[in-house]
Amino acid sequence: METIETRVSRAPAVLVKAELLKQLVDLSFSAVLLGAFSPVFVLLAVLIKLESRGPVFFRQKRCGRGGKEFRMLKFRTMVPDAEAIKSSLKNEVDGPMFKVSRDPRVTRIGRHLRRLSLDELPQLVNVLRGEMSLVGPRPLAREEMSMNGVWMEARLNLKPGITGLWQVKARETLKFSDWVKYDMEYVERRSNLLDLKILLLTIPSVIRRRGAR
Repeated sequence: METIETRVSRAPAVLVKAELLKQLVDLSFSAVLLGAFSPVFVLLAVLIKLESRGPVFFRQKRCGRGGKEFRMLKFRTMVPDAEAIKSSLKNEVDGPMFKVSRDPRVTRIGRHLRRLSLDELPQLVNVLRGEMSLVGPRPLAREEMSMNGVWMEARLNLKPGITGLWQVKARETLKFSDWVKYDMEYVERRSNLLDLKILLLTIPSVIRRRGAR
């Protein structure tokens, strides 16, 4: 008969196997999706360049697992001087993160990319590099996590993800407390089965364009 001590001693091995499976899925799917979406990458790059000057990709420092910073990739959806305009806008999120509905800095093609979440596609490169996962807490800048030390420590135990529990449950909310709530819930409940459920729920969420700005 298996004792409690035996089950506890086996737990780390189970977690290691789950982590290895997650990494395998991340690498396999990101490689396949990058190949499948390569024509889309080219088309979007052309449209972005035709509409406004500036780079095709937007690169920004975000915190990865263990607090290690990396350059997160997105298709550029804003005008080149977006940061200069930012100071004149009012933040609509009750926390350290900046979010504005009908942001005037967003370009015409950028608005369509955001509605369909196509601006997130380049993050598949971050997944392939091992900096991100397909599913996990959203990658944030260090200063965006400064208001809650427990939340910051918990989410930095995992790789950030392209999608996650917050995106499928509360993407339309502007409450900082909801971001914290669903990040903590994912950290506590994380499993490969939960990842699969989130990936499947992400599809209808994107189709309905929930929370796209």
